[in-house]
Amino acid sequence: MDCGGTAPLSKRGHARAFQKMFRQLYYELAIVTRGRALYEFTREVEQWLVQNQCRDGLLTIHLRHTSASLLIQENADPDVRRDLEAFFSRLVPDGDALFIHIAEGDDDMPAHIRTALTTVNLSLPVRAGRPVLGTWQGIYLWEHRTRPHSRRVALHFIGE
Repeated sequence: MDCGGTAPLSKRGHARAFQKMFRQLYYELAIVTRGRALYEFTREVEQWLVQNQCRDGLLTIHLRHTSASLLIQENADPDVRRDLEAFFSRLVPDGDALFIHIAEGDDDMPAHIRTALTTVNLSLPVRAGRPVLGTWQGIYLWEHRTRPHSRRVALHFIGE
C-alpha cells in the first residue's frame, strides 16, 4: 500500500488513479463470560478477517458495555492476567464504603471504575489479513463483574 503524499505523474501531467478497492465491514461478536477474568478472543478476530478476505487496513474493536473493557496483553504466561487482576482488586476493591452506586451489587461501581481506567476501544492495523500484534500479544475482553455476562464486541474494518 503506497502511503506517499504525491501520486506519480503521467506524460500529460495528470495524476494516475490508484485502483485500490477500499471497503468497510461490520460485525458483532458475542462473548459469554463466567465472571471476573480476562477472556482472549484473538482467534475469533483473526477468523473473521480471513472469512471476509480482509487484506490491509484498520480494525476498530469496540466493547458495548460500561463494566468490562478491552486490552491487548501478553497471552503466554497466565500469571500476567492473575497479577493484573490482583493489582486492580487492590486499586478498586469491591464493597468499598466510598461507593454509593451499588444497584447491582458490591462489584457494580468498581467495575465501572476499572472500565474508566482501561478502555472499551482498540485500533489495530491489519496487514496481509492478520491483526498486527507482537509475538506474545493477544486481544482480551476483561470482565469486571463477578457474575457471568454476555458481552457484545463490535468489529469495524476499513481497508482492502
